Amino acid sequence: MIYVRREKIKFVFMVAALIISVSLVLRLLQANPELTLSDLVERSVGGAASIHLKSDNHKDDGSKGKCGLPKPCPGNDYTFKIYSGATNIIGPRICFEGKMIIEKDTRGKRRGINIVVINEETGEHVNTGSFNMWNGKVEEMIDFLKSIKNGSIVLIASFDDPATKLNDEARALIAELGSSYISQLKFRDNWVFVGGKKTMAQVSFEQHIKNDRETNKYDSWPEMIEMEGCIPQQY
Repeated sequence: MIYVRREKIKFVFMVAALIISVSLVLRLLQANPELTLSDLVERSVGGAASIHLKSDNHKDDGSKGKCGLPKPCPGNDYTFKIYSGATNIIGPRICFEGKMIIEKDTRGKRRGINIVVINEETGEHVNTGSFNMWNGKVEEMIDFLKSIKNGSIVLIASFDDPATKLNDEARALIAELGSSYISQLKFRDNWVFVGGKKTMAQVSFEQHIKNDRETNKYDSWPEMIEMEGCIPQQY
């Protein structure tokens, strides 16, 4: 008899929960007519990130974005994807608007700091520089950074050792582009960055993984970083 009562109570709770769920769904759909049932399911399963990426002028038609992004960037926004190097063998990659400006290399080239400069107004590739920060000359990178014109988007990827030759002047110039981690960058850290020099869109994307033998994926090197996103087009 007790078992039957428990089953009845459990059934009542299940029915009540179902009614509450249906009521909440109907309220959400009434509050936002553009919201679909599939959107609600996507929120409950995968979180709201994919919905937050949508904008008023961007409809998700299932197509993929440039540079291998899962979805196109909204409107005329610029697309980017950056990979840091892995150990001292696999080089970095920098893709902008579907063009792989710095290609992956497996011969140990481009060690140090790799920089791509883009004209913010036109989206055109302006310049590329690779600077050896283990036994190269930091003055060469300083001259390159000083040559970057106002209104330029700057994308940076590290490979192997990006920090040994860095000095205060070089760090300050990169900080002026919007970097927060450049002051902390050390021997064989992995680091990727997107910023700009007096750009209309004040954006800064950055990821940094510290070189630590206790947490490194590859003994003397941390794991590779992969970063992608959209840069607002203000022109």
